[in-house]
Amino acid sequence: MRKVMVSACLMGRPVRYDGRAKTSEHPVLARWRAERRLVVFCPEVSGGLPVPRPPAEIAAGAGARAVLDGTAAIRTADGTDVTRYFTAGARAALAAAREHGVAVAVLKEGSPSCGLHRVYDGSFTGSTAPGPGVTARLLADAGIAVFTEDEIDAAAAHLRALEAQD
Repeated sequence: MRKVMVSACLMGRPVRYDGRAKTSEHPVLARWRAERRLVVFCPEVSGGLPVPRPPAEIAAGAGARAVLDGTAAIRTADGTDVTRYFTAGARAALAAAREHGVAVAVLKEGSPSCGLHRVYDGSFTGSTAPGPGVTARLLADAGIAVFTEDEIDAAAAHLRALEAQD
């Protein structure tokens, strides 16, 4: 049985920067939990950041690739560089995904770690830039299909297609 990595905040764990969760009540997640498929993970906490913590954004909307290549940073609003925590968390997520045979990930959109289609742009104004966060980028680069909390039905369809090939 293939496993699914899911952002811990979506599963009700209060691990977000503001100390809250963003619990998803999607029935597919409940089914996957009952099937014991889930690998619940928060890359930011795993990378060493506390809860709560100051919000952080990829500086100047540079993008996850630049952060992972070491040419861009993730900073808090006061300019503190927290890149190492985000990259350590992304690497830990990939290691956990490999260890558990994760084929699909459902991650929280918007986060500098877990965002897939958009992340906050580094201005701390609520504006976003297109592109993934560092964990989503690293997982996708490793061949793991990444989806957002708004794409759980598509994630389930992808998982069914993979398992039909097994």
